[in-house]
Amino acid sequence: MRRLATDFGLISLVLSLACSGGPERPAAAASPATLRKPPAGAVVGSEGHYGNHVWRGIPFAQPPVGKLRWRAPQALAAWDGSREALAFGSSCPQFASPIGGDDSADLGTPVGSEDCLFLNVYAPALAPDQVPSGGKRLPVMFWIHGGGNTIGTSAFYNGGNLAASESVVVVTLNYRLGPFGWFRHPSLAPDATPAERSGNFAVLDLIQGLIWVRDNIAAFGGDPDNVTIFGESAGGQNVAMLLASPLSEGLFDRAIVQSGSTRSTRLSLASNYRDDTSPGDENSAQEVALRLLVSQGEASDRAEAKQYALSKNGLRLGYWLRNVPAEDLLNSYPSETVGMYDLPQAMQDGTVLPIRPLSEVVLAGDIHPVPLMLGTNRDENKLFLFLDPKLVRQWFGLLPQVLDEARYEVVSEYQSRSWKADGADEIAIALAGQRRDDVFVYRFDWDEEPSLLWFDLGQLLGASHGFEIPFVFGHFDLGRDTGRLFDEDNLAGRVALSDAMMSYWAQFAYAGDPGAGRAGDLPRWLAWPSATGADTMLVLDTPEGGGARMSPEFVTREGLIADFAADPRLADLAFRCSVLDSMMEWSDSFDESTYASAGCAELPTVAAAAGN
Repeated sequence: MRRLATDFGLISLVLSLACSGGPERPAAAASPATLRKPPAGAVVGSEGHYGNHVWRGIPFAQPPVGKLRWRAPQALAAWDGSREALAFGSSCPQFASPIGGDDSADLGTPVGSEDCLFLNVYAPALAPDQVPSGGKRLPVMFWIHGGGNTIGTSAFYNGGNLAASESVVVVTLNYRLGPFGWFRHPSLAPDATPAERSGNFAVLDLIQGLIWVRDNIAAFGGDPDNVTIFGESAGGQNVAMLLASPLSEGLFDRAIVQSGSTRSTRLSLASNYRDDTSPGDENSAQEVALRLLVSQGEASDRAEAKQYALSKNGLRLGYWLRNVPAEDLLNSYPSETVGMYDLPQAMQDGTVLPIRPLSEVVLAGDIHPVPLMLGTNRDENKLFLFLDPKLVRQWFGLLPQVLDEARYEVVSEYQSRSWKADGADEIAIALAGQRRDDVFVYRFDWDEEPSLLWFDLGQLLGASHGFEIPFVFGHFDLGRDTGRLFDEDNLAGRVALSDAMMSYWAQFAYAGDPGAGRAGDLPRWLAWPSATGADTMLVLDTPEGGGARMSPEFVTREGLIADFAADPRLADLAFRCSVLDSMMEWSDSFDESTYASAGCAELPTVAAAAGN
């Protein structure tokens, strides 16, 4: 996502509950029944919280440290003996954050370790001699966490209930974040492979994780020939990258994009100095290297650092960069809201990702031809608007007050509908137009949060970004603050909705079509139609909210702008332009002509600077 609010209060602790599956406490003891012997080496796990088995902290590559920083992940030799897989591996380096990240330190403090390439496996509880084999192996669901590709950890997502309830094998994993996962500096290129020169190390980690699954998951009862990749937010964007990457061909069989995007970055933005003829981003690899040279005492200012960098042999500077302490490298980026920050990612390199913009590749259908499920939440952006001090005042850091309800609702509506157009409907329309009948779209509508004193969280937050995740995993026990979102009053409805969503997701993993769920007792989820006027998407809500049901609604960029132009709530020009400004900060759908057509004088700075 391009921008977040610049401040937030203690209420973020509430929001963290919906942005992750919640950190699961490691089991106290190994269980002999969990002994498995994959080619990677024998492992023993533990009993999970849902009658499942879980193996935590399994390494899937060599630690990318020292000379392996900014290298493609290297295969790990099989270990001798039996490895206890009882505790999650370290999170990857990031700023501490309570919202879906590593919260082991104060907000904004560097945490994690570069030795972080670990995965976790959740499976139904079975004795070693009962593990499915051959044609009875279970579908594998490979989860990619979100967090702007700068924060996050697999430890937050408990796959036990999904695995046990729906008879699937769930894999969650860490991948390199921030500059460790996305860094394209010319000094690293001379002795690099084409994949390494891409700078897309996070994508290479995900591919290595899928290779591990292909080679090892059968020992856990999983089917290596039936793998579904799924992820939310940045994790959804990463699913889109894997769909487009030629290096991931044959490693997965279905894909689910939850509130994702198809943003990508030109190589010039990722690599160049900001004052080059083709300017780089302010956080390009070259600009970050200059800041490091100054902070490490190699230069007194940017000009001297640039001269220093230009005078150094590429290999020498690359060696120096690989030896900068991880914490110093992380601190060369500004920690913004909830620990996230902007940096070039998803580089259009021509090897790991296509040379064209990812959005163009996806819309053209130049992706792996696997069944695709995608969707968004009805009130995506309320999560971020809720944290925006221009719109919401946090009394004592806890009690929220919307300063302008009309503005809050209209901005939320247009931003969230724009996300739906970009992240789901435009893609579905394009692919259906290419005679595909295996694209399924949803909208998540749950908004039954309780009130906090006299503040209605259902109205303030609604079906916000990330709130569908606990429903997909069927895991609402998220610690002592759980009741702030999930209480007895909304228990029956959310459990019913969660059961339906797990059933749809699992059936999609089994068959490439969510159909009527695993038991065949849910409303049938139809593929996106090739003709207009038919049902397009499945609305996901509780029985009180109308239940799961098909709807003919859809959003396109063109239709959104037409609605915007005719909306009587936007009659005031200044208000209209400010709302459009906020839409453009969150979407790649609009350009200068759109802004001008609304009668607004000039393109906002953020939108003008965006590159795809």
